[in-house]
Amino acid sequence: MAQNNLLSGIKPPSAAQPFTVMAKPVGSRCNVNCSYCYYLKTPRNGQNAAQPRMTDEMLERFIRQYIEANDGPVVSFVWHGGEPSLAGLNFYKRAVELQKRYLPEGWSCWNNLQTNGTLLNDEWCAFLAESGFDVGVSIDGTQQIHDRYRNDHNGNGTYQAAQAAVRCLQAYGLQPDLLCTVTSAAAKAPLDVYRKLRELNTQWIQFIPIVRREPGGVTDDSVSGEDYGKFLCDVFDEWVLSDIGRVNVQFFAEMARVWAGGSAGLCWMAPVCGRALIVEQDGGVYSCDHFVSPEHRIGDIGVTHLSELVDSSVQLRFGESKSSTLTAQCRSCAWLTVCNGGCPKDRFAVSEDGEPRQNHLCSGLNRFFSYVHPAVNLVTTLSKQGHTPEAIMSHLRTQLSVIWKDVGRNDPCPCGSGKKAKNCCWAKRR
Repeated sequence: MAQNNLLSGIKPPSAAQPFTVMAKPVGSRCNVNCSYCYYLKTPRNGQNAAQPRMTDEMLERFIRQYIEANDGPVVSFVWHGGEPSLAGLNFYKRAVELQKRYLPEGWSCWNNLQTNGTLLNDEWCAFLAESGFDVGVSIDGTQQIHDRYRNDHNGNGTYQAAQAAVRCLQAYGLQPDLLCTVTSAAAKAPLDVYRKLRELNTQWIQFIPIVRREPGGVTDDSVSGEDYGKFLCDVFDEWVLSDIGRVNVQFFAEMARVWAGGSAGLCWMAPVCGRALIVEQDGGVYSCDHFVSPEHRIGDIGVTHLSELVDSSVQLRFGESKSSTLTAQCRSCAWLTVCNGGCPKDRFAVSEDGEPRQNHLCSGLNRFFSYVHPAVNLVTTLSKQGHTPEAIMSHLRTQLSVIWKDVGRNDPCPCGSGKKAKNCCWAKRR
């Protein structure tokens, strides 16, 4: 193996800007066969069937390089898959030991395990709690929707196992994030999905739209832009009137942060990308979780240090292309600062001017941002003034009742859609 800065004992410089790495210790291996999974069906170059997980040598190299490339004092490790728990509990115990070995004095690690939850038990949960892991559990709202797409390799639904994992984690003092995909089916039942997730009482929910291409269009399980926008609007209405301060919805929080003058933490909302790399089981490094393909393989940590790879010219071009390839429609959009054209993987539609690379979800995001902007600004203002969540929600409910006063079923809907109220937001009135 070629000598590099790490192997020669010379500490390389930190990366020019902060970056994160999602480690995939078992590659695409998974004990669940989700029908919409883009990663499971991606060919795995370098994934050795005889080596079911990242070797201890590769694990140590990754942890040491990643810590060396960071400015600290907190280094964030994200463990993903496939199903990362297939690496085994001892793998993560070893990872924690190595982190402690290589962390400079006064630094700490934050670990996040993204899992389907089906393999978690008391031993796992006790370790995760004791070691300070955050955990994200994939669960698609209702059992009917979840088990439609998320089955094991024998065709059995996995909802009950995922729900049990959430309860087990909570028993050990961990409140997992809930990762819910928005499929075409989920989009038709927004409140059923949201309320079922809320019942789990974890206080944090992420909604992830499913968009997969196939010859001639998108797959049947993909959500359309229009349906995604309606899903978000309906969930927002429920959340803003009932759950402020009780439930955190990642997208809503990120959107409010941007409109308040901050920066988005979600890569797809940022002006440029490329600062969230993938390290595969064999040490291969890729540009992004959605671009784990030969043409986006930027190097190997066995040859080149992570700090060099993240700031390589090819990776910088990958990140900057998010901004440089925006359509004219995006550049002139009122919501550019909070969307920035969305994720490049979803840019395969055609703009109003006939330009390629428009976001497939554009129409829905446009509708959503337009719909919620006044309420988000009001919530932010009242919060800065010191109003409690209950007072803010009470104010919003009062305001809503005034808006709907004297509006009949056949009158134009107050939301401005142009539809009759009975065919639009009639069920939302209070």
